Amino acid sequence: MATYKKRGYKPKTKKEKEEIVEDDSTTAEVFNTLDEGASRTEEWAVQNQKYIIGIVGAVALVVLGYLGYNKIVAEPKAKDAMNEMYTAKTYFDEAVNGTSSDSLYRMSLEGGEGKYGMLDIISEYGGTPAANQANYYAGMAYLNLKDYQNAITHLGDFSSDDKMLNPIAKGGIGDAFVQLEQPEEAIGYYEEAFKANTNDFTTPLYLMKAARVAIGLGQNEKALDYLTRIKSEFSASSEAKDADVLIGKVEASL
Repeated sequence: MATYKKRGYKPKTKKEKEEIVEDDSTTAEVFNTLDEGASRTEEWAVQNQKYIIGIVGAVALVVLGYLGYNKIVAEPKAKDAMNEMYTAKTYFDEAVNGTSSDSLYRMSLEGGEGKYGMLDIISEYGGTPAANQANYYAGMAYLNLKDYQNAITHLGDFSSDDKMLNPIAKGGIGDAFVQLEQPEEAIGYYEEAFKANTNDFTTPLYLMKAARVAIGLGQNEKALDYLTRIKSEFSASSEAKDADVLIGKVEASL
């Protein structure tokens, strides 16, 4: 095995001279191998430079095109969509808070005073954040108008990480399935709703709804789990009062 020699060291024996020659030979061989590899790489790059330039250019065009589309098309479109949705959102809010709610819900869906409704926003501005939000409002409007199939469709097309809107949308689908007398589907969405986010409003609300549907399906152990969670984690909620009564009924039937 080769050993380290200090600079200026002069070999004294024939063996040491042979070791130095061997070290020099090995080092030269390594550098030659590196040189050969670099040469082959350089040769390949020269032979294929047209393809390399083409690929780099294509990637650059895609990136620039994406950035340009966002700046010139997507961002202005998203802004226009939000502006167009203002009147429809106003109708929806008035329906929630006031009288003549059915006509206001329909106006929020179909538009009025020459302004777009939620359905127009979805159709004309698909893929924008406004169109996504419009699906939520359309779904809730249809739910209040007792058009349950359309409610399921639009709430199902809505996606959000919002801590309130996400569980409410899932719960709305559950409510629609209850009205369509499809309890198995309903309980699944109620479970999604209370698992989507833990808070003092939506979690006990959908735990209770899931418990009631579970009782109707004869799934008493599952119902008891939901009701017990309401009592232990959300004792200050309005649902906790009803939970006591239902727990007694469920335990009696087990």
